[in-house]
Amino acid sequence: MLRVDVIDQRIISRLVADARASYAEIGKAVSLSAPAVKRRVDRLLELGVLKGFTAVVNPEALGWGTEAFVEVHCQGNVSPDRIRQRLEPLPEVVAAYTVSGSADAIVHLRAANIHHLEEALERLRSVDMVSRTVSTVVLSTLLERPAGPEPG
Repeated sequence: MLRVDVIDQRIISRLVADARASYAEIGKAVSLSAPAVKRRVDRLLELGVLKGFTAVVNPEALGWGTEAFVEVHCQGNVSPDRIRQRLEPLPEVVAAYTVSGSADAIVHLRAANIHHLEEALERLRSVDMVSRTVSTVVLSTLLERPAGPEPG
């Protein structure tokens, strides 16, 4: 069982808000020394609570501003691991989830434009286990939050 206390949650919240914040800055916000924050962050990494640190990029700035969410329906009973293996080679797949309901998975695609999205959908549909897809193209993002607890 992962043990995360209130101070850990506050550290995580600070890291989610600004992963470049120094241990001293985080320590000041949570009333700990910088070395104590570092020890806690190291422990959270070891436990797998924190999976790493990354840059958040605006996909439109890289020319990948078109996106869609796609219900994937598979032929027969297909394991989540097999679905993941078949989706990994497709560079336009930025995330995939197993879901309840009639679909076997929901796939988040990003592409340069509608033509590129159509090509990506065709490649997704040609995966051997996929029987059909249902696509929803994103028009605008209304709300997007980073994962993690709110500051407390």
